[in-house]
Amino acid sequence: MSEDDGARGLPGPLPPGERILWQGSPDAHVLARSAFRVKWVGLYFGVLAIAGLAGGALSGAAITLLAGALCLALFHLFARATARSAVYTLTDKRILLHIGVALPMTFNLPLKRIAAADHRPLERGHGDIALKLQGGRVAYLLLWPHARGWRFRNPEPTLLAIPEAQAFAALLLRARQQLGPVAPRVEAQVEPLHQPIGAQA
Repeated sequence: MSEDDGARGLPGPLPPGERILWQGSPDAHVLARSAFRVKWVGLYFGVLAIAGLAGGALSGAAITLLAGALCLALFHLFARATARSAVYTLTDKRILLHIGVALPMTFNLPLKRIAAADHRPLERGHGDIALKLQGGRVAYLLLWPHARGWRFRNPEPTLLAIPEAQAFAALLLRARQQLGPVAPRVEAQVEPLHQPIGAQA
C-alpha cells in the first residue's frame, strides 16, 4: 500500500501490458444504509423519543430527537466522505483499493491471491463484494469500513455499495479464471471462486 501520487485511485502508472477492466466507488446513500445502518440508528432514537413522550418527558423526547438527528447527520457525512475518498480498480492482474478519509492508502490485491469472493446484494442493483485472500493478511483496522464485518482473524477486503455489483462479480470471475485455478491447498480451507460468484450475504 502507498499514498496515491498518480491517477485517481492508482499509486502510479500501471506497468506495460496491464489494463484497467473496471473502476468505481461506493454509492454514498446506499453505503449509509447498508454499512452504517442509519435506518436502525434512526429507529433507535425514535423509540427512545416515543418512550419519553409516553412517560410525559417532553423536553427529554425533544433532546433525544435532536441528538438522533445530529447522529444521523454525522453518519451521512461520514458515508459521503468515505464514498468520495474510495476508488476501487480492477485490472487484469489485481484489485486496488484506494481508501481512507484522513490518511489515503492504496491496497494492492493480486488476483492470484483471491481464493473466493462473496456478493451481498443491496438495493437498486448495488452490492458488496468481499474478497477471501490466500496467503498474507491485511489489518482489519486499516481496511475499515472496507472490510467484511466480524472477520477479524482473517480480514476480507470488501468493495462496498458498488453499482451493478452482479456485473462486476462476473467480470471479476472471468479475470480471476484467466490466471488459473486456486491452489488445492487453499480450496481445502476456503470456498473456491466459482460460478456464480457467491450469492452469500
